[in-house]
Amino acid sequence: METSTTCANCGKGEEESNNLKSCVACKMVKYCNRDCQIAHRPMHKKACKKRAAELYEEALFKEVEPEECPICLLPMPKVDETLTKSCCGKRICHGCIYTMVEREGNKFICAFCRTPAIKSDEEEIERTKKLMEVGNAEAYFLLAGYYANGGRGIVQDERKARELMLKAGELGCAQAYANLGEFYRDGIGVNVDRKKAKQYIELAAMRGHAMARASLGCMEFEDGNVDRAMKHWKLSARIGFDMALDMVKHGFENGMITKDEYEKTLGSYQARQDEMKSDARDKARVSIGIFMR
Repeated sequence: METSTTCANCGKGEEESNNLKSCVACKMVKYCNRDCQIAHRPMHKKACKKRAAELYEEALFKEVEPEECPICLLPMPKVDETLTKSCCGKRICHGCIYTMVEREGNKFICAFCRTPAIKSDEEEIERTKKLMEVGNAEAYFLLAGYYANGGRGIVQDERKARELMLKAGELGCAQAYANLGEFYRDGIGVNVDRKKAKQYIELAAMRGHAMARASLGCMEFEDGNVDRAMKHWKLSARIGFDMALDMVKHGFENGMITKDEYEKTLGSYQARQDEMKSDARDKARVSIGIFMR
């Protein structure tokens, strides 16, 4: 859909006004200034809301490629098979950490930046805060986790944890938005707020978070929106999430989707699982203790 090249209120073109700016919500019209936007609002409001909703739906159901490990460049495995490093702010898969430890004769250095492992909780917090100063999303998420659980010498503070997770999400950390959604969905440290929970879980899903996408499917199914639920589950399964594939299979067996839809989803799931596999990741699963440094 093309955006107008003249002010929707006064009709000035770009040659007359060098300051035409698109409506932030719908992108369909432009204005010279805020006064023109306010004046035109009564006539534009209905169309704006309709188009903004369409744009949101497009973004919500857009298939997003999963995050890659910055070292092996393979799609990231489950979040509990990754680790964020406070030295460089990179989230790394366990396979690459295992490979570095093995290569260096059990010397614990960062697989990405080769910084030696921390020697104390204080050093971990200091490193994390330095990364936060330069806007590292993973650092905000890391510190949020310490406040949420009271780890690394940090006194538990759930309010502070939520503030840091919100900032992490705004900076691009999908897991932070997913966690916030869970807090409000399950009433963890806050009153249950399903609307707010769904909002955060949607933000996580739009950033490629497979579990958040599957959770959205469950929420839509609970609300009776079967078609939307199946769309979420198919997207989640296609990026490798087991539980979502189970729901897609259930949908096929109960006539909610066609055999062709199920088979295409299953094929994409299997291909993604193959992409995520590596010998190093398999070895790491039986050596979990090395990832705590």
